[in-house]
Amino acid sequence: MRLLKQIEKPEDVKKLKMDDLNLLAAEIREFIIENVSQTGGHLAPNLGVVEMTLALHYIFDTTTDRIVWDVGHQSYVHKIITGRKDSFATLRQFGGLAGFPKREESIHDAFNTGHSSTSISAALGFALARDRKKENYQVAAIIGDGALTGGQAFEALNETGHLGVDMTVILNDNEMSIAENVGAMSSYLSRLRSDPSYTKRKKDIELLLRKVPAIGTTVVKAAERVKDSLKYLVVPGMLFEEMGFTYLGPIDGHNIRDLIAVLKQAKEMEGPVLLHILTKKGKGYKPAEYDPSLFHGVGPFNLESGEVIKKSGPPTYTKVFSKALVDLAEKDERIAAITAAMPEGTGLNNFAARYPERFFDVGIAEQNAVTMATSMALAGMRPVVAIYSTFLQRAYDQIIHDVCLQKAPVLFAIDRAGIVGHDGPTHHGAFDLSYLRHIPNMAILAPKDEEELRHMLSTALQYQGPVALRYPRGQGVGVPLSQEYQTIPWGKGETLVTGKDLVIIAGGTMVYPALETGKILDKQGISTTVINARFIKPLDEELIKAAVEKHKYVVTMEENVIAGGFGAGVLELLARLGLAKKVLNIGLPDAFVTQGNTSTIHESLNLTAEKMNQRIRDYFNFS
Repeated sequence: MRLLKQIEKPEDVKKLKMDDLNLLAAEIREFIIENVSQTGGHLAPNLGVVEMTLALHYIFDTTTDRIVWDVGHQSYVHKIITGRKDSFATLRQFGGLAGFPKREESIHDAFNTGHSSTSISAALGFALARDRKKENYQVAAIIGDGALTGGQAFEALNETGHLGVDMTVILNDNEMSIAENVGAMSSYLSRLRSDPSYTKRKKDIELLLRKVPAIGTTVVKAAERVKDSLKYLVVPGMLFEEMGFTYLGPIDGHNIRDLIAVLKQAKEMEGPVLLHILTKKGKGYKPAEYDPSLFHGVGPFNLESGEVIKKSGPPTYTKVFSKALVDLAEKDERIAAITAAMPEGTGLNNFAARYPERFFDVGIAEQNAVTMATSMALAGMRPVVAIYSTFLQRAYDQIIHDVCLQKAPVLFAIDRAGIVGHDGPTHHGAFDLSYLRHIPNMAILAPKDEEELRHMLSTALQYQGPVALRYPRGQGVGVPLSQEYQTIPWGKGETLVTGKDLVIIAGGTMVYPALETGKILDKQGISTTVINARFIKPLDEELIKAAVEKHKYVVTMEENVIAGGFGAGVLELLARLGLAKKVLNIGLPDAFVTQGNTSTIHESLNLTAEKMNQRIRDYFNFS
């Protein structure tokens, strides 16, 4: 890779000729495909923004200018040309490069991202601080058409246009094609509006007309009305124009020469500018072009065939949930499924294919999903909102104010709870027990395995109130799956192993590690009881009280932060019952957990059976 070897910093990009930039783009695509086939990652989004990223670095200086990447899963090219090429093989690995922009990683990363629809707000903040401090640098936000469905993006567009701040919003549109007639006209109008002499003439004419007594202002307003009505017919960006932006585009996002020219124009214009570029997701790699959804976020794959390397073994929790929901919906027509732009990720694509009239994808709009589900539930439906733990955080107010306050029977199927692996701290489901457990009327269930997930889903759909069912990413533990669905006694846990010295009360994914830990302790002469809590809320007070009274030592285990989590709930119960026992809470630390292989992360957090055994021995001073 002749050219890429020469690129150590963005300044090296600026030295290249136009033809060389196109060659560099091809080399970068090959580099990304080769590396991501080994590490996994967000392939398709990054292949679509190669030329755009090179053009950005050709025009802007990211040592001083602030470039904010929405979500950030399309920042690989940016990382490669900002000094991280040689460590790119460590992408998303433990101790390696993050899969998203990270300020601690590079001076060129202006803002940490990982969740959607935040870039325009962040860019606006930088621009306002710049102007307040009378500094001189450029600000740009890059946002995809998917992220633009998020409400925060529109809130930020509205405020930016209202304030008239100098900044650029780049809309990376990889869904809509260019119609020749609209494209040609809009390109002409974009060039016209971006011409400084045109803008100056327009202002001069308006000023002159307004000075004409009696009729001047009226003429200007009439001209504006005619102009605007014509624009609505021919200009696709009028929504942005009405919000106070100068709209440029659509532009071919794979034509570096045009991108550089229009970015230069946008940089020199006053006020907020929205640059609309059209890209092809997965460009340059046929399998990703054919199935951009699969290759949006993908694990390791065969470079030649594009076939994803699948792990053998049990089905994933998501797959088990998907099939169970379809089965249950066949018997209950009230069941509806809602997702926030993640039908494949949450497993609802099967439900959508089977029951399209009962499936709703609201886009990246978690707040809308939750409130919409509330009214559906109040009207007699049984909505299931399938959503990742980390993204449910975005609808916290709606969970409290709309769902729980009204006791609406909404079921939250919380996927990716606990440690999720390579996507890192922005995606770990570390907080859901803490942010849900204290809300009145909310019930929380956590299955120990994929079979219990099926029965809990069936049980939760019968509950007349808000309920959250949280389960992890990845494969189940491999237990047999029954044909029938059972109803679990509400609020009741189960004792899996009976001992006399120490009791471990575990929830969800920590039940099987608790059993392993108990076996080690038993071999060391410490007779151990293991309880599967099943219900994080309501706790099985009777079972826990009886177990604690019979044992001298108590341990809780959960894959959630300890603060406010399951273990905290057990401590609160013991305090209320007046049971003074020494309790060890085991869970996630009061820190943001890095990315990496899940087993490696568990090892680093001392959450393996061997390390938890040692923690228990040390805490209770077992010899």
